[in-house]
Amino acid sequence: MLRLSDHEKTVRDGLPAIYPRLWRYCVSLAGNRDTGGDLAQAAMVKAIEKADQFQAGTHLDRWVFRIAQRTWLNDLRANAVRRGGGLVPVEDFDLIDEKPSTETNILAAEVLRFVMALPEAQRVTVVLVYVEGYSYKEAAEMLEIPIGTIMSRLAAARKTIAARTSDIEGEKT
Repeated sequence: MLRLSDHEKTVRDGLPAIYPRLWRYCVSLAGNRDTGGDLAQAAMVKAIEKADQFQAGTHLDRWVFRIAQRTWLNDLRANAVRRGGGLVPVEDFDLIDEKPSTETNILAAEVLRFVMALPEAQRVTVVLVYVEGYSYKEAAEMLEIPIGTIMSRLAAARKTIAARTSDIEGEKT
């Protein structure tokens, strides 16, 4: 009978609880559901494989998110080398809920469309801070960048979204 170490047990037991958030994060990285789902699964597998490296007392979600981000970056680099690609055109995003619904859903879909059209670095930062609720410091640690960069990315994202929103408002009047 296979006996799991405490680290492996902690990782295996914790993964199901964070999977929905991990999936959402991976979809924001990849820009579409299929690739994001594959990325989330790859991150889960790597987390299990590297469970002995997980440090007890730290946040499992942040550790797995970091694995997902590194996996994504490695995939982008590999794709860029192999095919000269790796980035997904904005038109290929399939995250928008197009079901006819209330005005709230229309607005949410519109905001999501704006977020998904942001450059990847800004998009990921927006998802970590505004959707997942991580602090600037936590997001900076996960992305391994200075906290000032987090603040700059969020400011740029807010400015871009505000400009796009005002463009739409201008078209309506």
